[in-house]
Amino acid sequence: MTSTPSGLDGQTIIITGASRGIGEATARHFAENGAHVVLAARSGAAIDTIAAEIRATGGQASALPCDVADAGAVQGLVDHALAETGRLDGLINNAAVIDPIGRLADTDPTAWSTAVDINVKGVYYGLHAAIPAMLAGQGGTIINISSGAATGNLEGWTAYCATKAAVLSLTRGAHLEYGDEGIRVMGLSPGTVATQMQREIKASGLNPVSQLDWDTHIPPEWVAQGLAFLFTPGGDAWLGTDFSLKTPEGRAAAGLPPL
Repeated sequence: MTSTPSGLDGQTIIITGASRGIGEATARHFAENGAHVVLAARSGAAIDTIAAEIRATGGQASALPCDVADAGAVQGLVDHALAETGRLDGLINNAAVIDPIGRLADTDPTAWSTAVDINVKGVYYGLHAAIPAMLAGQGGTIINISSGAATGNLEGWTAYCATKAAVLSLTRGAHLEYGDEGIRVMGLSPGTVATQMQREIKASGLNPVSQLDWDTHIPPEWVAQGLAFLFTPGGDAWLGTDFSLKTPEGRAAAGLPPL
């Protein structure tokens, strides 16, 4: 596999949803490429372990439990990053849930509301807290994990599709408002990834995604490499929009093999 040129050395980067899957793979990959990573997730024990493993191999990492649905907790996360290194160069809004999976009238309103709190408000809170810190520094990069669900609907995924559409709108809006002030904002749409979320989708039995074989999903390490690419000047072509790993062009740009 071709390695991605690193624009990460010396940068302080917050990664939400870092206890497993895409978030964990990204934290490890970014640390290997010289970034100081700040791992955030509701599971404090898991991110503490990952951060300790990163440090044990010579990387720079800290961890802070954080519920992204809590605006104060997200502000505390940014404050923690600044206290650790005196700077904030990047934020990856990765934390998200697929639940509730089900036809619209059959879903639980409380679970639907929780999806909005995490998937939409969590991204907004991240943008709201990180942008001032980046403006006070030398600018920064914010990447929102997106999905094909942002522009297309699937049976049983009203909550996920609606919230990812909102995230795409936040990406566009943040770029419109702050793109000329040194804040790089874009989304990354990875396609289907071999994570716990896909196990939940498989168990639902709803829509064609649940019927996919496990070996059709890309590894989370590929997504980490795609995210690293977006931190380089090559990512500028996707400012204010979504970069997709589902296309041959996107995978080639990120230095990934074709499917």
